[in-house]
Amino acid sequence: MHDVSNEHHERAILVGIELGSEVGIGSDESLEELKSLTESAGAEVAATVRQRLKAPDPRTFIGKGKAAEVHQLAQDKGANVAIFDDALSPAQARNLENELKLRVIDRSQLILDIFAQRARTLEGKLQVEIAQLSYLQPRLTRQWSHLSRVRGGGAGGGGVGTRGPGETQLEVDRRRLRERLTRLRARLREVERTRAIQRRRRLEAPYPTVALVGYTNSGKSTLMNALTDAGVETANRPFSTLDPTIRRLKLPGKMNVMLVDTVGFIHRLPHMLIDAFKATLEEVRTATMLLHVVDASSPLAPERMAIVDQVLEEIGAGAVPRLIVMNKADLLGDAPRRAGAHDSISISAKNSDGLDELLAAIARQLTGSREEISVTFPAGRGDLLAMARRDGEVLSEEYTDGLVSMRARVSAPVAGRLRKAAVESPQNHGSTIA
Repeated sequence: MHDVSNEHHERAILVGIELGSEVGIGSDESLEELKSLTESAGAEVAATVRQRLKAPDPRTFIGKGKAAEVHQLAQDKGANVAIFDDALSPAQARNLENELKLRVIDRSQLILDIFAQRARTLEGKLQVEIAQLSYLQPRLTRQWSHLSRVRGGGAGGGGVGTRGPGETQLEVDRRRLRERLTRLRARLREVERTRAIQRRRRLEAPYPTVALVGYTNSGKSTLMNALTDAGVETANRPFSTLDPTIRRLKLPGKMNVMLVDTVGFIHRLPHMLIDAFKATLEEVRTATMLLHVVDASSPLAPERMAIVDQVLEEIGAGAVPRLIVMNKADLLGDAPRRAGAHDSISISAKNSDGLDELLAAIARQLTGSREEISVTFPAGRGDLLAMARRDGEVLSEEYTDGLVSMRARVSAPVAGRLRKAAVESPQNHGSTIA
């Protein structure tokens, strides 16, 4: 797949259609986001074209007259690529390239290019390449269609060696792509197994996991750095963070949590990306709680929140408890909007305003899910006592006959580990939810 990042001379014409039935993010805002994505990929926006249609043209997506206008505009502005704000079918892309005499990219392809530039870990790179090849698979005919037209052929087939080579090359190419996808998926499964083992170890560690989620460019990485000095790259551009970063964070009341920064979501995120990034998004699904970071200064905040909620449902994280973090309060003159169904807190990650209140709110929410447990174990297991102290609160401890009976209020993972290590004894009374 072509990567627009490597050609700094690329000038793009952005093309969007307005169907008049849009709910949520409208065509103007969507095109503005496409402009930000294009610049983030390293290309320059030469012009933007809109067309109002009842429905997209099945052959060329935009009307014939508008296609001629884009072609002329590209010549005038010296543009060499047209970027469409919607997903194009392989046939539409092929027809558009013929009519516009330009390379044609759609929104999905642009996002995939950005992901290809930003992936740092082996897992991230494998996930992106799988998504790119999945996108390319139905479009392969474009790559080789010129070969099967070289010597015509017509109904009679043109004899041996006329139509054949094009089809043969296409088949070879398709087979190579299938084989590459199979190899990549097998490799990714191995990497995911390693991650699953690491995740299990973390669950045993045992600290609750708090995952940062939100629309791209909402300030998640800035918040991660402000809370943990994680040194995560922050940039005013979409998808500056792709691979999850995990750091330990100390909360008020001696509680430790693992804080995870994840990839941002976006309007019309390509489905093959959600599929490819399932393993990375697993961090979100298995989290104890989510911090949904919102750019409160954006007029589109409610629509973007709805998109994040939709993706969370899609990946099976819809039921995970969450706290809404209204970020960028420094850019707001008045109080930010309330967040509806979930608790919300207003902060400025950039200026470190409201972070103490945020930490207290996380601690409050997690304390609500703590258990009071009574266990008895050998007095030599000071590590278990230390674990309970580190994670929560030891309410009482009594030593008799080489055993220690302890009552403590701890998180669910720690309660599980303490029960596992406990010896049977009349003093081991089970537990109650605090």
